[in-house]
Amino acid sequence: MSLWSRIADALAALTSGEGLSAVFEQLRSPPERTVAFTIAVIALGAKMAKADGHVTRDEVTAFREVFHIAAEDEVNAARVFNMARTDVAGFEIYARRISAMFEDRQDPLEDVLAGLFHIAVADGEFHPSEEAFLVEVAREFRISDRCYARIKSQHVPDAEPDPYDVLGMPYDASLEELRKKYRQMVRETHPDQMQARGVPAEAQKLAERRLVALNKAWETVSAAHAAT
Repeated sequence: MSLWSRIADALAALTSGEGLSAVFEQLRSPPERTVAFTIAVIALGAKMAKADGHVTRDEVTAFREVFHIAAEDEVNAARVFNMARTDVAGFEIYARRISAMFEDRQDPLEDVLAGLFHIAVADGEFHPSEEAFLVEVAREFRISDRCYARIKSQHVPDAEPDPYDVLGMPYDASLEELRKKYRQMVRETHPDQMQARGVPAEAQKLAERRLVALNKAWETVSAAHAAT
């Protein structure tokens, strides 16, 4: 059974009366976390699209950029998106369930937030209602303001990133400490590592964006140290 078929079956349970609790209980253990992550992006993304009043073709295209959809999975992928868009449950419920699923692990939650940002800016505008939505999701995920700003800077064009925030390091960090953290984060951004955290192998765009931001941050801080 393909990824999309499993997701479609899981979301279909929502419309058959099982409810969110039962569905997410089924998705707690590996390898179903891949399915759980995808459900989070689709469900939260569809509800975020409603925040600015409509779902655009660009947002659907952005979803396809994050998740490659094979021809044989087109029907199930469309079914998943439509179910998520029409589900009456509030987005807070999805956010809380996903947060509880990963307990104290922050990386998968940051991946979900990054996916939502990617979809939010797909239509060329970052609407205030979308930001309010994402701020609330970040709060449910227990993501710090600094981390939120870092992820936002990777996706919103006019959000200038602080290179130290991108690397998650203090301003007094030595060049060697910065280099070590940069290399660690690059390793963690490798698609294999992201997949191990629950991100589908199809979600390559998230890793690409993160690597661009990391490389730019390293270039900036290393150049600053060289100039001193």
